[in-house]
Amino acid sequence: MTNRIDLAKRAPKVYRAMIALDAAAREGLDEQLAELVRIRASQLNHCAYCLNMHTADARMGGESEARIYLLNAWEEAGDLYTEKEQAALRLTEAITVLSSHEYVNDDVYEQAAKHFGEDELAQLIALIFTINSWNRIAVSTRKKPAVR
Repeated sequence: MTNRIDLAKRAPKVYRAMIALDAAAREGLDEQLAELVRIRASQLNHCAYCLNMHTADARMGGESEARIYLLNAWEEAGDLYTEKEQAALRLTEAITVLSSHEYVNDDVYEQAAKHFGEDELAQLIALIFTINSWNRIAVSTRKKPAVR
């Protein structure tokens, strides 16, 4: 396995820009919802580093173990997640698994728009593409989780 690259050291301007983007993307969003989004995107992207960090952060923020454990099967978890959280998770999945043949379905977007005002929806979309970027950075630089 190739040694990992320290992006903060080797591309400091890019890393600082990501830190600023991350801070801007979080503005105005409920932190508990944001952690669920970060965890779900990290699950889909198989990013162990971000999964470890955001599950720990969610716990510290008061998230229940059951909601963290069942996030991978949120659609089958009944009413464990609010309709607003479900809309955010559905949008997270649609944005995260984009491919050359997929796009964010109108129904998914409309469901999210029903639960989020335009400004909050814009922030949610920014949060989703930011965690996807962090996932890609951590996976591509082979960043290992610090077990807490």
